[in-house]
Amino acid sequence: MASLSLNKHRPWPVPPVPHAMTQKWHDLLFMHWRVRADGLRSLIPSGLEIDTCDGSAWVGVVPFRMTGIRMRRMPPVPGTSAFAELNVRTYVTAGGKPGVWFFSLEAASALAVAAARHWFHLPYFRAQIAVAEKPGGVIDYRCSRSHRGAPAAGLRVAYKPTGEILSAQPDSIEYFLTERYCLYAFDGQRIFRGEIDHAPWPLQPAEAEVRHNTMAAASGITLPNEKALLYYAKFQDVRIWGLNQLEG
Repeated sequence: MASLSLNKHRPWPVPPVPHAMTQKWHDLLFMHWRVRADGLRSLIPSGLEIDTCDGSAWVGVVPFRMTGIRMRRMPPVPGTSAFAELNVRTYVTAGGKPGVWFFSLEAASALAVAAARHWFHLPYFRAQIAVAEKPGGVIDYRCSRSHRGAPAAGLRVAYKPTGEILSAQPDSIEYFLTERYCLYAFDGQRIFRGEIDHAPWPLQPAEAEVRHNTMAAASGITLPNEKALLYYAKFQDVRIWGLNQLEG
């Protein structure tokens, strides 16, 4: 975690209080599509502004797996310390802090889903997820939502990095899509912000074979019929703080 003490890359300082949780993220694929911002407006609370780049909003589908999940100064909880996850997201801002808005998050841990829904007001769903590394460094990722009463959703994709690690510059699209240091959540009445911290993303260009993807459609989002912008990240160490309600 030593790298997280170097915060010159952050757009604002880390919170002055201790973090609540740590996680390790592995084998992430950032798949992003350019969309019209007005097509997302009804899906996001009015207190949040949709963040755009070059006049467009972006929707991301991000599969990965997590390990080392634990509350600060607490031992790992069986069934919640390591599992695969998948999120569908866009980007918003409030009070001058750009962050992530999640339309859905899938997790292969029923206990983690229940806890995240209760404590973080995030739209987590139970899912069956299988992740395997194939020859040539290809990550084979399969997800099928199993949450009772929720819209069907699934993803099957095989992906791998195709180039060297790049340094995302503040005015670049890769920085806009990945260098986010907070998330926003909504409990039906109140908007919350949760701060996060990590080192700059070690992004690499990637290729992916998408065999099935209904993740965005399950949230009422129609993705354009074009290739996604793809980036891969091998690993990220993350600290997470508790939620704070936004004023107003």
